[in-house]
Amino acid sequence: MKKKISETRYSKAVLFDMDGVILDSMPYHVKAWQDALSEIGLTVPAELIYLHEGAIEPETAVRIFCENGCTIDEDGFHRLFRRQREIFSSRYQGSVKPYDGVEGLLSRLQEKGWAMSLVTSSHREVLEKVLPGSILGFMSHVVTGDEVKRRKPHPDPYLAAMMALNSGPAEALVVENAPAGVKAAKAAQLKCVALTTTLSAEHLKEADEIVPDHEALADYLLNKGYL
Repeated sequence: MKKKISETRYSKAVLFDMDGVILDSMPYHVKAWQDALSEIGLTVPAELIYLHEGAIEPETAVRIFCENGCTIDEDGFHRLFRRQREIFSSRYQGSVKPYDGVEGLLSRLQEKGWAMSLVTSSHREVLEKVLPGSILGFMSHVVTGDEVKRRKPHPDPYLAAMMALNSGPAEALVVENAPAGVKAAKAAQLKCVALTTTLSAEHLKEADEIVPDHEALADYLLNKGYL
C-alpha cells in the first residue's frame, strides 16, 4: 500500500548553495557585475562582489553600494540587476560547469538516504539555464531567490527548504561559500560548513566548519557520518 504524502517524513537533509558550491560560476557572475557597473561608470573590485554574494535584497544592495562610495537607489539597483543577468546570460553562462566531484558526492549522499535541497539567491530562470539536469535530479527541492520574500542573509530561504523537506535544525546541514549564506544558515539555527572556493577562511568565521575544497568536504562528511 502506498504511503500517504502526509506520512512521508525526511529526518535528515543536506542543503546546498549553488554558485560557488555546486557550480564553478562565481567568477562569471562577478565579471557580469563588473561589466554592468562599468556601463554606468563604476569600477568595483571583485572581492567586494564576492563578499556580498547572494545579498541582493534591494535595501541591502543599496546600503552596500552607499557604504562603498557609490550612489544608487532601489530602482537603480533593479535596473542594474536586470542588466547583470542579461550580460551573464549572453557572455558567460556557457562557461559555467559543476565542480569536479560534485555529482559523485551527491550520489553518495543519496545512497546514504540524505534528502538534498538547492538553496540559491539566483533566479529560477538563471538556474534552469546553468544547472545540469543530472545535478538537479538529486535535489528533492529547490529554493530560488525569486521565490522567497527575503533572500540571504535572512533565514527565509533555508527555512523554506527545511519546511519542504520536513526537516528540523538538528537533522540538517548547510554547505555554503559566502558570508551572506553562512549568516542565513546560522539565522535558521542550522549547522553550516563553508567552502573557501571564492573567499578566504577569515571571511567565513561564522560557519561551524571551514574546508578548502570539495575533496575536503567529502572527507568532512565521511568523518561526520554523512557518507
